[in-house]
Amino acid sequence: MLKEGDRIPAVTLKKMTSAGPTDVSMADYCAGRKVVIFAVPGAFTPTCSETHLPGYIDHAQALRDKGVKAVACVSMTDQFVMNAWGKSVGTGEHVDMLADGNGEFTQAAGMSVDFSAHGMGQRSQRYAMVLEDGVVKHLAVESNPGEATVSAAEAVLEALTETVVS
Repeated sequence: MLKEGDRIPAVTLKKMTSAGPTDVSMADYCAGRKVVIFAVPGAFTPTCSETHLPGYIDHAQALRDKGVKAVACVSMTDQFVMNAWGKSVGTGEHVDMLADGNGEFTQAAGMSVDFSAHGMGQRSQRYAMVLEDGVVKHLAVESNPGEATVSAAEAVLEALTETVVS
C-alpha cells in the first residue's frame, strides 16, 4: 500500500473536458505543486455523494488558502460517469473528477478492495492524500468505507495545519 514518503504511481487517468475524454498523467498532474487526491468506492453512492465529495467542494477555498493547487476525486469508473456525477453535485472548477476505469491507479497504490459481497466488484478504498511534487506527505485511509471521517476535507485541512504537511 502507498505510504507517506512514496511517490505517486505514474499512471494515466481520464478526465472529461470540453474536447472530450482527456488523458491525465498523475505524475504530470502532481508535478511541482501541492495536490489533494481523495478516492471513493463509487460514484453516486450515498456517503460519496452526500458527504465526501460535497465536503471538498465546500472547503475548496480553504484548501487553496493552505497552498493546495488542485483537488482531485478518483473513482474506479469511467470518465463519463465521473463527469455526470461531478455535474450532478456541482464540482465546477473546485474538484477534478478523475476516472480510474481500469483500476490501474488504485491497484498501483495498493488501495483496491473487493466489494463483490455487496454486488460492487473491485473498488477503491476511501482515502485522502496530500502530495507535494508527487510525493505523499499525508495519507488517511478509512477503516469503514461507509464513512468519510479521516479522509474528509475537514480532516485534510487539519493535516495541512500541522507542521508535517507544510
